[in-house]
Amino acid sequence: MAPDSMTAAGTESVSDWGRAAGRHLWGHFSAPSTVPIIERADGCYLWDDTGHRLLDGLAGLFVTQVGHGRTELAKAAYEQMARLAYFPLWGYGHPAGVELAARLAALAPGDLNRVYFTSGGSEAVESAWKLARQYFAAIGQPTRHKVVSRDLAYHGTTLGALSITGLASIRAPFEPLVPGAVKVAHTDEYRAGDACGHDGECLCAAEEIERVILREDPATVAAVFLEPVQNSGGCYVPPGGYFQRVREICDDHGVLLVSDEVICAFGRLGHMFGADRFGYRPDMITMAKGLTSGYAPLGGVMISDRLAEPFVATGREFNHGFTFGGHPAAAAVALANLDILRSEDLPGRVRELSPEFRAALATLTDLPIVADLRGDGYFLALELEIGTARDPAEAASRADAVSKSLSRRLYGLGLTCRAAARGEVPVIQLSPPLIAGAQQFDEITTAIRVALTGTMARLDH
Repeated sequence: MAPDSMTAAGTESVSDWGRAAGRHLWGHFSAPSTVPIIERADGCYLWDDTGHRLLDGLAGLFVTQVGHGRTELAKAAYEQMARLAYFPLWGYGHPAGVELAARLAALAPGDLNRVYFTSGGSEAVESAWKLARQYFAAIGQPTRHKVVSRDLAYHGTTLGALSITGLASIRAPFEPLVPGAVKVAHTDEYRAGDACGHDGECLCAAEEIERVILREDPATVAAVFLEPVQNSGGCYVPPGGYFQRVREICDDHGVLLVSDEVICAFGRLGHMFGADRFGYRPDMITMAKGLTSGYAPLGGVMISDRLAEPFVATGREFNHGFTFGGHPAAAAVALANLDILRSEDLPGRVRELSPEFRAALATLTDLPIVADLRGDGYFLALELEIGTARDPAEAASRADAVSKSLSRRLYGLGLTCRAAARGEVPVIQLSPPLIAGAQQFDEITTAIRVALTGTMARLDH
C-alpha cells in the first residue's frame, strides 16, 4: 500500500518516507516505528531525507570497505545481470561464481581451497556447523555435534547461528535453541588480564576451551567458533599466543577451528583475513559483509581440503543449500570489490593509518567516562564507565539508556556508529570505510567528545 501522500506524478516527497516506514517497515532488531531515512551516500558520507550529512563511522554495519558510490561495482552487477541474471549453484556453476571461488582460494590461508557460497553471515555460520556435523558423520565419528563459542559473541540469527551466539538477550525469545552449543570466556583483558597476572599475554581464556572440551567429552565436540576480534562486547582482541594455543587444543582433541570472519575479513584488520593478522590456521572461515562491500548480498564458507576430502573421494553430497547463495550478480560485484581492495591496497592503507586512527581516539581517554580503548585495525571500541547501580538489572537498564541517548546525540552531530550496551557496559564501536583518513578521524573524535561531554554532565546531574 502506497503512502497517503503519493503525488499525482506517482512520486513521494522525501519527508513522507519516515511516516511510510512507521506504517509499513519493520526494521531488524527494531520495534515497528518511524525511523531516520538514509537517502544517499558517497565515499565515507551519508545523507538522510532532510539533507543532514553523516559520517558513516560503522561502514553501514561493518560492511562498506571501499566506501559508497563506487560505480565500478554497480557496473559489474549490471553487466553480469545483462549476461546471466540468475542461476542456482545446485548441480551447476557459472563463470562469476567459479572465478570468485578460485580467487578466494588463492587469498585464503593454508589449504582452504573450496568455497561454499551463502547469502550472508548467519547462513555462513549455520552452514559451517552443518558441514562440521556431516563431515564427522562421514568419517565415522557421528557423536561429534557440539560447538564451543565465547560468551557475549554474536554469530548470527538463524536458529543454529543463534545457538552459537552468546548473547542471552537475543537468544531468550527463541529458546529452546539447537542443543549442543556451549560457551567459554571471551578475551576481555581490561578486566581479566590483571586477574590472571599476565598483562596482555593471559591464555586463561584459551585454556578454558580445553577444560570445556574435556568436560563435554571430546568425542562429542565438533568445532570451536571464534572471531579474530570479537565484535559484541566491544572489539575484544586476543592476547598474544591465544589462537596458537587454541589451534593446539583443537588438534589435540580432533576438533575443528572455525574462524568467524564475517566482520574481520577483507581488510578490516589490515589483512585479507583475520587469521592472517593473528597467524593461525583455521579449518573453516565464515565470511560475508566486506566480501562485496555491501553492494550485493553474499557470504560463504572457506573449507579446508581435509574437510572436503570425504565428500570429494566418495561423491557424497553436502545436504544443504540456498536459492541465492553465490548469486551471479553478487559474485561479479565481489570480484570487482576484490579488484579495488587490491589495486588501492586498502588492507595496506589500514595497516598504515590504523595507528593514527587509534591515536585520535586515544585523545578521548582524558574524559573520565572513557574506561578503555581497544580493538585492531579499523575496528575499535571505547568502553564507557557510567558508575555503579544497586543490582545488575538496574545497571543494564542504565547502560542501555545511556547508549540510546548517545546514539541519538551522535546522529545529531553527524556521526553514525554503534553505541550499544552488552549487559552492564556501554561501548561505542567504530569501523569506518577503509578509505577513511585523517579528516574522518578528526570528525569522529570531535563528535564523540561533544556527545560524551554532554553525557557526563547529565550523569553528574
